[in-house]
Amino acid sequence: MRSLATQFATLLATALLTLSAGTQAANEGDDLPDIGSPAEAMMTLDDEYQIGRMIVRGLRDQDQILEDPEVTEYVRSIGYRLSSQAHDGAQRFNFFMVRDNTINAFALPGGFIGVNTGLMLETKNESELAGVLAHEIAHVTQRHIARSIAAQSRSSIVSTAAMLAAILVGAAAGGGGDAAMAGMAAAQSLAIQQQISFTRANETEADRVGLGILARSGFNPEGMPDFFETMSRRAGLSEANVPEMLRTHPVTVNRIAETKERAAQIQIEPQPDSLSYAITRERLRVLSTPAGKNPLDYYNATIQNEPDATAAQIYGRALALMMSGKAQQAVPVFQRLRDADPTVLQYHTALGQAQLQAKQDKAALNTLAHARELFPRNVAVTVRYAEALMQLGDPKKAHEILLDLFNVVPPTPEQARLTALAANAAGDVADSYYYMSEYHVMSGDLLLAVNQLQLALAVPKITSVQRARFQARLEEIQAAMPKRGARRAANDRP
Repeated sequence: MRSLATQFATLLATALLTLSAGTQAANEGDDLPDIGSPAEAMMTLDDEYQIGRMIVRGLRDQDQILEDPEVTEYVRSIGYRLSSQAHDGAQRFNFFMVRDNTINAFALPGGFIGVNTGLMLETKNESELAGVLAHEIAHVTQRHIARSIAAQSRSSIVSTAAMLAAILVGAAAGGGGDAAMAGMAAAQSLAIQQQISFTRANETEADRVGLGILARSGFNPEGMPDFFETMSRRAGLSEANVPEMLRTHPVTVNRIAETKERAAQIQIEPQPDSLSYAITRERLRVLSTPAGKNPLDYYNATIQNEPDATAAQIYGRALALMMSGKAQQAVPVFQRLRDADPTVLQYHTALGQAQLQAKQDKAALNTLAHARELFPRNVAVTVRYAEALMQLGDPKKAHEILLDLFNVVPPTPEQARLTALAANAAGDVADSYYYMSEYHVMSGDLLLAVNQLQLALAVPKITSVQRARFQARLEEIQAAMPKRGARRAANDRP
C-alpha cells in the first residue's frame, strides 16, 4: 500500500498537472494576461502561497535547499532587485538555491523561485543569471498557473478546485495530512514542477515581461537570449542529456531570435557584474563538489600562478583548502584578500570560519566582530558570528545579536531555528519555544507552531512583555487555521 506521503504527493501532482493538461492548444495565440478569470477567483494569491510553501517544505525536509548564508544573501539580493521592478506589490517572492548540479530554475505557486547550483555555474555573467530569474518572476507575476486553470472546461475547474481545497485545508490544519506533507519527498516535489511545461504563449509572455524587468533593474537584457542560446547549443551537442530547463521551458530558434530582437530594442547602459556574483559562483563550485572528489583538483588544474588568477578564483581555492581540512593554509590567503578589499563581506566571513577551524579562536571572534561593525545587521555576517560564539561557549551573546538582527530582518526557517538553539543554550527557554514556533510557521506546520507557543506561555516567570507577545502571535496563527485545526490546537492547550 502506498504511504500517506506518496498519496499526498500524487494528489498535488494531479492537481497541478490538471492546470496545464488542456492548455497546449488553447493558449497558443494569446499572450495577453487573462484578467479577472474564474480561476483567479478560485485560487487566490494566498492559496498559491500555501501550495508553494508546502513544496518548498518537502525540499527542505529532504535537504535539497542549500542553507548557506552567503549564497542565500546573494541570490535574494539579485531576486529582490528584480522583483522590485515587477510592478506587482501584492505578490510575495522567496528565492532559494537548490542542491542540484543539473541546469534548471523553476517558479512555484506563491512566488517561490528556486535556482539549481548547476544553472548558476553554467552562466557566464550576472545578466545571464538575472535573465533566468526575471523570466521566472514573470511566470509568477503573470499568474500562468492560475491562468492555466481558466483554460479548462467548467467541470475541470470544479474538480481541480476540490483537489486544491483539500490540499490547502491540509496545509493549514495539520494532523495526518500535515505529517504527510512533512514527509513528502523532494524528488516528488521537483517532479511536479518539472512536468508543468508552460505553453508557447506563456513562454513568450514571460520572455517579454522578463526583459522589461531585467532592463529596469540595470542588467543587460542580452543576458536572457544569450543564456537561451547556450542552452540550445548544449541540447544540440547532446540530445541524450538535454538540460532539464529545456524540458520545462522549450527554446526554439524563433524564440531566441525574437528575444534577441526585443533585447536589442531596449536602450540602457547596463551595470557591470558585481564581485559578489563571481565569488558566489566559486563558493557554489566548492560547496557542490560531489562526494568523494576534492574541490582542490579543479583549482590546481585551473590556477597555475596566483598572480594570474582573479580574486574570486583565489577565494574559491582558499575555500577549497578550508573544506579539505587545510584551514591553516587558507587563513593567510583570506587575510590577503580581506586586507586588499575590506568592502567584500565574504572575505571577512570566510577568514573568520578558517580561523575558527584552525583553532585561532580569539582571532576568529575579532575578525567576525569587526565584520559586524563594518556590515551592521548583515545576515551572513551576523549568522557566522553567532555560530562562532555558540561554538566557543557564549550563547548569550549569540542570542543577543541574532535578536538584534531578526527583529529587523525576517529570518529564514534555518535562521529562526538557530536563534531558538541560541536562546535555549543561553537559558531563555521561553524565547527558544517562540523561535521554534516561527520555524514551524515558515515550514507550514501551524499545529506545531501553536504547540510551541503554548509551551512558551507555560514557562514560569516569563515577563509581561513576553506573555503579550506570545499570546498575540498564538491568536494570529489560530485565526489563520481552518476551524477544525484551530479547535484541535485549542484542545491541546496545556
